[in-house]
Amino acid sequence: MKRIRTVFLGTPGIAVPFLETALASPCCDLVAAISQPDRPSGRGLKLMPSPVSIKAKESGIPVFKPAKKKEIHSIIEKIKPDLAITCAYGRIILEETLAIASQGFINVHFSLLPKYRGAAPVQRAIMDGEKESGVTIFWLDKGMDTGDILMSRAMPIDISDDAVSLFAKMTDIGTSMLKEALFLCAEGKAPRIPQSGQASSAPMLSSSDALFDFSGDALSIYNKIRGLSCGPRARFMLNMPGRKPQSVQVFSASAHEDFDGQYSAGQIFKVEKNGGFYVKCALGALYVKEVKPEGKKVMKGCDFLNGLRLKAGSFL
Repeated sequence: MKRIRTVFLGTPGIAVPFLETALASPCCDLVAAISQPDRPSGRGLKLMPSPVSIKAKESGIPVFKPAKKKEIHSIIEKIKPDLAITCAYGRIILEETLAIASQGFINVHFSLLPKYRGAAPVQRAIMDGEKESGVTIFWLDKGMDTGDILMSRAMPIDISDDAVSLFAKMTDIGTSMLKEALFLCAEGKAPRIPQSGQASSAPMLSSSDALFDFSGDALSIYNKIRGLSCGPRARFMLNMPGRKPQSVQVFSASAHEDFDGQYSAGQIFKVEKNGGFYVKCALGALYVKEVKPEGKKVMKGCDFLNGLRLKAGSFL
C-alpha cells in the first residue's frame, strides 16, 4: 500500500485525537503539522503553544505556526504533500493553497453537511434542540464547508448531551472515520460526493448568544445552557433593587413542565435544601442546580440564593 505524504492542520485539544489517528495510520506518512501561533494564556499571559503544537512536537513532527494565509501557502508549497488533513484549524486556506496537495485537503466537520456549516456546529445544533447530528469528512474548496463529501455518519443527540459530551462522542466516531478515509485515499478510492439537502449555518459564538431571560420557554433555555457548556456559558442578568446588575452563569440545569400556574416568569417557586431551585418560565420551569455569579466560584443554586437572601416567591 502506498504511504501518503501528509500534512495535518489543527489547533485546539479537540483536534489532537485526529492528529494521533494520522500518526498511527499505516498508510500515512505525516511529515509536518501546522497550527495557529502561540497565544497568551494564564494570569501571567505567557505565550503558550496550542495542544496540536505540543502533541506534534512530542511526536517528533516538525511544527509550523504561520500567522498569515500567504505564510500557510509558502509552507505547503515547500512541503508539497499528497494530502492535507484539517480539523479545527481556525483559519481560512487560500484556494491556490488547496491546489498544491496532489490529492487535496480533507476536513473533519462535526455536523451532517450541508447542515450547520461554520465554526460552531455542535453548539448550534444543541441550542436548536436538534435530535440528530453526525460527523462529515469532506474535501475543502473555496467555500465555507461546501466541498464534496468523502464520508459522513449520523448519530443521535440525547436530551442529556451537552457540548462537552457530544464532542467526545463525535471524536470517537470521527477518528474511526478518518482512519477509514486515509485507507481510501491511499488506495485512490476516496469518493467525492456533492453535498445535497437544505443548508444551514453555524456562525462563531459571541457573548450575546449566551444571554437569556426567563420569559422564554424552559426547554429552549435548557438547550442553550447545555449547548454552551464549552463557553461562553449561558447566563442571565440579576437585577435587584439597590444592587448593581450582575451576570450569573448557569453551569447545570434541567427543564421541567410547569409546576404551578400561579407563579410568573422569572419567579422562584421552590428551593431544594443542599441543591438547586426552580424558576417559572413563560412555558415550563427551569431547575437551576449550579451557578457562577460574577467574580465568584461555581456554587449550588441554594447557596447562591442564601447569599442574596432570596427565597421561594422572589424574582430573578
